[in-house]
Amino acid sequence: MGSQAIQSTLWGPGASDWADYQEVTSQAGYEYALQELNLSKGVTLLDVGCGSGYFCSLADTTGATVTGFDATEPLVQQAMKRAPGVDFLTGEMEALPFPDASFDIVTGFNSFQYAASISNALAEARRVLKPGGRFLTMIWGNKEDCEGATFLAAIGRLLPPPPPGAPGPFALSEGHRLEQLLTEAGFQIISATDVPVIWNYPDLETAIKGLLSSGPSARAIDHSGYATVHAAILQSTLPYQRADGNVIYHNTYRVVIGTTK
Repeated sequence: MGSQAIQSTLWGPGASDWADYQEVTSQAGYEYALQELNLSKGVTLLDVGCGSGYFCSLADTTGATVTGFDATEPLVQQAMKRAPGVDFLTGEMEALPFPDASFDIVTGFNSFQYAASISNALAEARRVLKPGGRFLTMIWGNKEDCEGATFLAAIGRLLPPPPPGAPGPFALSEGHRLEQLLTEAGFQIISATDVPVIWNYPDLETAIKGLLSSGPSARAIDHSGYATVHAAILQSTLPYQRADGNVIYHNTYRVVIGTTK
């Protein structure tokens, strides 16, 4: 069994708010990725775990041929609205529905850590890459460098006990686990760079909507109730509220680029 059944249940309920309020907070990471990839017309790119399509919409403007893939149908519906020129599909990241050597580039932004089998998901990403193709993934940096981790800690206390080995937001971050797994999957690491990414919400209402739209928030709501989770998230935002009304979290995302050998 792959990740789709679980993750689509978690990320579907907040798909509209995720598209409107949360996915844009990763823009600095997406822009760094685009700079590093230097996309152009004729390049084929697959984005695994494309969410509501924000990165795909940016990549599409370069002339590259972009395909978005996600577990969650409601997110893909949002992505189709955002980037009508991109092909979007749903399914299991551990069993990609593409032939071998289909793409010049495969990307994944805070997605592979949610795979039921991360090793299988990375092996699939490698399988669909052309020889010499590039793989770029962005994950959270170390917890101590991410103020957004305080939000995750607040709702973490409202979650059911996870099963042994369950994936989570920081599953690939500590101890450079991502780089280890990529090497085991047959990738050659080109670079690993920590990129500052600021979540800048214009007001508290927007921040709450964005934070509530995540999969971990949905799981906490299912276990502890909406009112309890809303109150916990509201409390967790207090250190990040500014006098002008903005709510700002300073984070570090890690962007790792590899190639097929």
